[in-house]
Amino acid sequence: MPRVYNFSAGPAVLPEEVLREAAEEMLDYRGCGMSVMEISHRSSVFDEIIGEAEADLRELLGVPSNYKVLFLQGGAYTQFAAVPMNLMRNRVADYIVTGQWAKKAWKEAARYGRANCIASSEDRTFSYIPDCSDLPVSPDADYVYICENNTIYGTKFKTLPDTKGKDLVADVSSCFLSEPADVSRYGVMFGGAQKNIGPAGVVIAIIREDLIREDVLPGTPTMLTYKTQADAGSLFNTPPVYGIYICGKVFKWLKAQGAWPP
Repeated sequence: MPRVYNFSAGPAVLPEEVLREAAEEMLDYRGCGMSVMEISHRSSVFDEIIGEAEADLRELLGVPSNYKVLFLQGGAYTQFAAVPMNLMRNRVADYIVTGQWAKKAWKEAARYGRANCIASSEDRTFSYIPDCSDLPVSPDADYVYICENNTIYGTKFKTLPDTKGKDLVADVSSCFLSEPADVSRYGVMFGGAQKNIGPAGVVIAIIREDLIREDVLPGTPTMLTYKTQADAGSLFNTPPVYGIYICGKVFKWLKAQGAWPP
């Protein structure tokens, strides 16, 4: 049966070369006698897998040295809460609502402080990106939040908003690694891997180090504290080992295609 062209907004197609290579290694990964799905996340074998994955991602995106790369769980939905819990120190944040995911994130942030909707395209069913060249950014906002690409409505930010000096937080789930990105323009960028990078179950967050602090909101769960995850090198708990392994293979596949330079 021929391969299906899967344009789903959920788990999407992976490179066939990656799938074939993973299939060949299914029972015995590089002579270790086990499948990657069986190895310990504390093993030297997995240390190499996650280390190479991070290094290749850093190369592909030109991630600056003062940013941490975290391999997390819980989907983008979990980051809707983790972002305000870790960053909303003034209990104020500004949201640009251009689709269902940004709207969900905005409503979630309102649980932790004052979440201002400073621009929206809901008046025309999210069919456009509003003018973000002169936004009414709140003077005391901790960050400005966007969902960079909206799979449901087919809209995408072609130019990042002028945040007037505030940190930009972006959900890049549906455009992650589909094009070059200047990571230094973001305070935080995160995305579920399942649309462009790997199987469902992995969330990658790239966070500027000065935003990874101990003074998070009271009651923030240990698992959702960026410092906990960063200090443990994404290994505070058992990570999605096989998902990270596949992501790493996709990174190498992208490099082999002659992907854009950093």
